[in-house]
Amino acid sequence: MSVTYTVPAVAPPGLTLEEMKAFVKNHFERFVNQQDSAIAYRSFSEDFLDHDEPGGVAVGPEAAKRMMEAVYLRWPDLHVSVEDILAEGDKVMVRNIWRGTEASSGVKIEFHGFVLWRFANGKIVERWATVTPPAPVQ
Repeated sequence: MSVTYTVPAVAPPGLTLEEMKAFVKNHFERFVNQQDSAIAYRSFSEDFLDHDEPGGVAVGPEAAKRMMEAVYLRWPDLHVSVEDILAEGDKVMVRNIWRGTEASSGVKIEFHGFVLWRFANGKIVERWATVTPPAPVQ
């Protein structure tokens, strides 16, 4: 059985290209590095559509908030670095590196990702992501 999701409306991003890039950098800093899961309510629209949530397609900021709270427990020192960021139209693309220590084993891990965010009305309304599996680092 296939589930149908409504794509959030297309609207002007409400921010300049530079403001969208700063928004995404701030979002990563707060959401990941500072472990502020509540930023999801400010960053994401109510109809936010995450095409690539680890548990499957998700709608709304609450799913992202819960997912990151589980991540904080698994890798309590997780840190993301934005390596590259591009913006065009209503979208921002980021290449990033994630590093942390597995709480249960003490193994240091690293994974890389690309995330594409779409904006409308000053908020993130869609996300697509490709992330490598976490790998131990020496």
